[in-house]
Amino acid sequence: MPPLKPYSRSRNHAGVCWITWLLALLVFRTLGAGVADDNLAQIFFESHCQKCHSGEEAKGDFRIESLSGDFADGQNRKIWLAVMDQLERGEMPPEKEARPPEDKVQLLIENIRQKAKTADIAQRATDGRVVRRRLNQAEYVNTLRDLLHVEVDLSDLLPPSTSTSGFDNNAQSLHTSSFLLRTYLRAADRVLDAAIANKGEPWKLNKRFDLREEKSVASHGSVYRHVDDGVAIFAVWESANIRVTMWNMLTHFRGKYRVRISGYGYQSDGKPVDFHVNAGTFKEVTEERLIDYYSFPADKPTVVEFVEQLEPENRLRIIADGLPALPPEVEKVGADIYEGPGLAIQWVEVEGPLLESWPPLSHKSIFGDMPQERVSSAEDPDRLEVVSQQPMADAQRILMGFARRAFRRAVTDLDIKPFMRRVQSKLNQGDSFEQAMRVGLKGIMVSPEFLFLSEKTLPDTLELDDDALANRLSYFLWSSMPDEELLGLAEARRLNDPAVLHQQVERMLNDPKAKSFTENFTGQWLNLRAIDDTMPDRTLYREYDDVLKVASLKEPKLFFDELLKSDLSITHFVSSDFTFLNARLAKHYGIPGVEGAQMRKVGLPTGSHRGGVITMSSVLKVTANGTTTSPVLRGAWLLERILGTPPSKPPPDIGTIEPDIRGATSIREQLAKHRNVESCARCHRDIDPPGFALESFDVTGGWRDHYRAMGEDSRRVIQGPPVDSTGVLPDGRRFENIDDYKLLLLQDKDQLARNMTEKLVSYAIGAEPTPLDKPEIERIVSLISEKDYGFRSLIHNVVQSELFKNR
Repeated sequence: MPPLKPYSRSRNHAGVCWITWLLALLVFRTLGAGVADDNLAQIFFESHCQKCHSGEEAKGDFRIESLSGDFADGQNRKIWLAVMDQLERGEMPPEKEARPPEDKVQLLIENIRQKAKTADIAQRATDGRVVRRRLNQAEYVNTLRDLLHVEVDLSDLLPPSTSTSGFDNNAQSLHTSSFLLRTYLRAADRVLDAAIANKGEPWKLNKRFDLREEKSVASHGSVYRHVDDGVAIFAVWESANIRVTMWNMLTHFRGKYRVRISGYGYQSDGKPVDFHVNAGTFKEVTEERLIDYYSFPADKPTVVEFVEQLEPENRLRIIADGLPALPPEVEKVGADIYEGPGLAIQWVEVEGPLLESWPPLSHKSIFGDMPQERVSSAEDPDRLEVVSQQPMADAQRILMGFARRAFRRAVTDLDIKPFMRRVQSKLNQGDSFEQAMRVGLKGIMVSPEFLFLSEKTLPDTLELDDDALANRLSYFLWSSMPDEELLGLAEARRLNDPAVLHQQVERMLNDPKAKSFTENFTGQWLNLRAIDDTMPDRTLYREYDDVLKVASLKEPKLFFDELLKSDLSITHFVSSDFTFLNARLAKHYGIPGVEGAQMRKVGLPTGSHRGGVITMSSVLKVTANGTTTSPVLRGAWLLERILGTPPSKPPPDIGTIEPDIRGATSIREQLAKHRNVESCARCHRDIDPPGFALESFDVTGGWRDHYRAMGEDSRRVIQGPPVDSTGVLPDGRRFENIDDYKLLLLQDKDQLARNMTEKLVSYAIGAEPTPLDKPEIERIVSLISEKDYGFRSLIHNVVQSELFKNR
């Protein structure tokens, strides 16, 4: 593949060719001397534009008369930049039209660039690169967690954040409304209720449970067998999930609980036995949630341990996975005579809530060691509240400390004056000290200083000050507020020192909170959040289940972490000789020698078609529907997410391609008819090749040589047409399969790096880079190319760049 041009944002259908040359002509006519003479402009106008895009009969949705030459107009400037982008790619005019002299085109490009840059700099000096950015849902929840040291589920209150340009932290999409502010008020009440200790120290559960005493296994002789050291669980039908619900275990308080489960594979012929654990009230199916998947080795008692946040009245459920069906004769007489494999559970220990002190850290982070007194009422006779002998002095001290952390910067008396007035008003009305303080604290938690990120700059510059830089860095890598070390460096005005900034990036990437970076960036960049948007057809793809789904979601995140930890080349995202698998995912990929539910790094065998995110099951699943694959969807996904060259949206009058589940017509044959439409042909020239390369993977990410199809009775699965994964790139180079296609992608490492840089910048600053940012993007690409395109090196260079450090 030849080097791809930077900032090729979209590949438009043929009609846009005329529009682009129309715009180019207008520039020729308005920019004057040094670009092109009037005769040349007139020739272009008459030859390429006027007859189609002028007057009332103009084709498409553009008329030459509608474009302004005012570069200060942001929307208008965006159109000029699109013109510049098209000209830089050399795709205009249409192939059947003669191209103007290259020197004239370059003069035009440079003139547009300079005028747009001047206007952009003027706008950024007053408004910044983006509007002031509000915390998105994940950032808001994480910030409350770190501010008050308490985890509270707010999913029923907060509306989901919408995604713009691939990420839900884009400032343009984070609107504010009166409804949202009311939601924040309710959320603040809930979080403060959880953080402030209005009760005495909770009773702690610390018990070992014997499953032989559980009612759920007492009367199922055909499913369970009581053995000397516990209970053996068997299945009664193929792929059954046999559940052991611990009705004797009940949590009473919200908090972290440590759970230890001891067991082993029973009669399993040396093979491990898999299971998973759910938590919930189990009054309704929807209240059950997965904790994780685990394995026990054969005949060797092993303890699985985890710490999990549980809510009041939660129980645990242990579910065996993948056990074979019991023979009918065993079903009739009971499991005591069964010699097949099972899961033996010896005991379960539960300890919690885990508390370092009482009152907990969440309470002390607000009130410290201030005394509490009982405040009796008919509704809550055991209620405790914080009391004060000097209420206004204590309120001043508490709000100053709380506001510093909530506003993520040093605060003054003036900053907290509005909240002090609220506290004073409540005290004057006869409210207790704690109730008055709750009003002041809640006011801080719905303040713009809390809900929005600081974009303050150093005097007379566009460079972020240390407080704003600390915020941008923390929400980039942690999706949460700066910790005390980062706040301290900002207050000392040391964070703009490149060496200090580098050290902080290293520290933060090594912190467990960096898990949010992996989760949120991969979830949106790769669109993994859409994993449940479709479900593979149960008849066509019986092998797809929750065990496979969970493992497939872990794979790209562990892979991402490995590249980041070891500073491996970003080219691994396209092609790699390792991945992360467990037994279930390895079986799906046809890779032998992997046992158990635990994910681990696995070297890929010779001849494997895996390696890189584009051939991972979860990615292939979210780029397909539940019945069939689409080269169009997958091709467009790869162009946008991996190469950074997204196609334009299809014309509104172009219909979709319906899958032929009977297998009579292949998708390639259907697309061949689609490409005969003139307005579709140009885009499909770019989209179809990567889509065809991925056709050897079905909707679950499994390898296939033939399509699956439904029989005439709609019940049987039959072999459909053979898969053809060959293709031809727009430049004429051919590939036979996905392995060949990956090699072609790797021929332009700079474009892979350019795309990843753009994605990281967009995620880090809450706004897409523009074509005017090209020099800085190219500088970053050049720097990391000297370090073999290392992923961790890329993160460092993004953080040290003007794009990151400037408003």
